[in-house]
Amino acid sequence: MKAQSISMEQSELTALRELSARIGGNPLLAQASSGNTSIKVGDVLWIKASGKWLIQAEDDDFLVPVKLARANRRLEENTAIPETGMESPSRVRPSIETAMHAILPHKVVIHVHSVNTIAWAVREDAPRRLNARLSGLPWQWIPYALSGTSLARRIEHALKRFSQTSIFVLGNHGLVVCGSSCRSAEELLSEVEGRLAVEPRPAPEPDYALLNQAAPGSAWSIPECAGVHALATDDISRRIHSGGVLYPCQAIFLRGIGSGRGYAEEMLLMVSNHGVLASEHMTRAERETLVGLANVVQRIDASAPLRYLTASEVLDVVNGDGEAYRRNADINFHSKGSDAAQSKQLIGARE
Repeated sequence: MKAQSISMEQSELTALRELSARIGGNPLLAQASSGNTSIKVGDVLWIKASGKWLIQAEDDDFLVPVKLARANRRLEENTAIPETGMESPSRVRPSIETAMHAILPHKVVIHVHSVNTIAWAVREDAPRRLNARLSGLPWQWIPYALSGTSLARRIEHALKRFSQTSIFVLGNHGLVVCGSSCRSAEELLSEVEGRLAVEPRPAPEPDYALLNQAAPGSAWSIPECAGVHALATDDISRRIHSGGVLYPCQAIFLRGIGSGRGYAEEMLLMVSNHGVLASEHMTRAERETLVGLANVVQRIDASAPLRYLTASEVLDVVNGDGEAYRRNADINFHSKGSDAAQSKQLIGARE
């Protein structure tokens, strides 16, 4: 009986790893180390390790076990879940969203930074717009909250209103879908993605000749993904991204983009009407986040009323676990396949 139980657990963990890898391979759902997945097996919550990339699902340390009863008891006491703290003795910690995964009663939880969802979730009129698209599905709108306990509490309150909710659209953040199995959760994710899909706005082609003249022999290079150049060549996109920070990963990995100053100026040169040059020192995580930002902005309607993160919200993100999260993402990245294949995947995000 014990051997059968172990075999069942391994089967469920394998299914979660396979699901995570599929999500991680889709740049419209996950960029760099964004997003997290979990499954509850008995009294244990198995969740993605903080800073790991979903595409790394086969790594031995991809999943971290957390005692579910203890996690929920700590949340009831308004104290931190021990494994999630920086002082954790383990070299890997569970995702910062462990509290959210623990509070949700569903067996399988998927949290993604879907560019289609974010393009809706940064709008001030998002609840009304989403209601039309998600009609008939068990969904709820969650106003923006800082990742961790604050977000978990918002979702807990939503569940008290309607306990059957299995879809949560997170304001200025992303999407959470839940299911009784990996298969049912993935099918629901596909349904939501289909309903929220937005065709990216066409953008003028970059001036590669001019960009090539500026790049050779310098510390700058032309981004692999053609879609990134829309941030400079498309008037609407320039206006949107210059208005402020739209979501947390933008603040963490692309600090300053949207504010017109600071770290972003060290990473990017926006050549208006011509294209973008990126610093040779940009990490893979920063580059993938940049592609994600371009994909989001190109899906936002020109007339959309936008809700940017406030200055204090950006500071909360950056001064919280943001810096540690960024470092972990860089450390945890390792090549999966050839550079050519990765470039094709990134470019495909705009196709």
